[in-house]
Amino acid sequence: MHFHDLEQQLAGPMAAAAATAYSAHLLEQLSAGMLDVPVVRHPLGFVCLPVVRDGELGVCLHFFGHGTDTEPGVEPHHAHSWDLISHVLYGRVAHEPMDVTGSGEPTHRIYEVLSKADGTDEVNPTDTLVHGEPHPPQVCTAGETYRLPAGLFHASRSDGPAATLVLGRSRPGGRDLSLGPVDAGPRGRITTRRHCAEADTPRLARTALRSLHDR
Repeated sequence: MHFHDLEQQLAGPMAAAAATAYSAHLLEQLSAGMLDVPVVRHPLGFVCLPVVRDGELGVCLHFFGHGTDTEPGVEPHHAHSWDLISHVLYGRVAHEPMDVTGSGEPTHRIYEVLSKADGTDEVNPTDTLVHGEPHPPQVCTAGETYRLPAGLFHASRSDGPAATLVLGRSRPGGRDLSLGPVDAGPRGRITTRRHCAEADTPRLARTALRSLHDR
């Protein structure tokens, strides 16, 4: 299914059925070894299956709570350079927005995240100090879709196994950012998006399929 068709279906009354059918097909292919796509453990604490990379457009499946945790020392609040549409396939996902302003006592420094093709991310401190005010979490359950514009600081968490179908559209000139400690060292840090072990991939796909069909 083309990105634009999927985007349109997620905005309609049959969003849950379309997202489930599309995701189940991918997971069936993955469990059978017919989908040659690297499955990646993200430092923010989820497993990512990147399905589409087409210029400014992207489609992924994200899996929370399947033996993944946020990497120690990684600040969960971040802002994408792309507009995001996320449909919850099963489980519960809490979206935690944060207001960031240049006034008030600084609570965070903004860091720029530069992703490289080898799976490493350079997280470099900028000169910008900000005051962050977290909002109450917005919890989305299976069948619900939420949208986040590029540049909005937020964190996504789950209190158990959950999966989302994610569509992204990059904005020209956008930057991937994260919040971090005010007192930055002279250098940034490196985080790594590690590939899942080959044996773990079909196991994850089968577990996700069961959860998808049981919801």
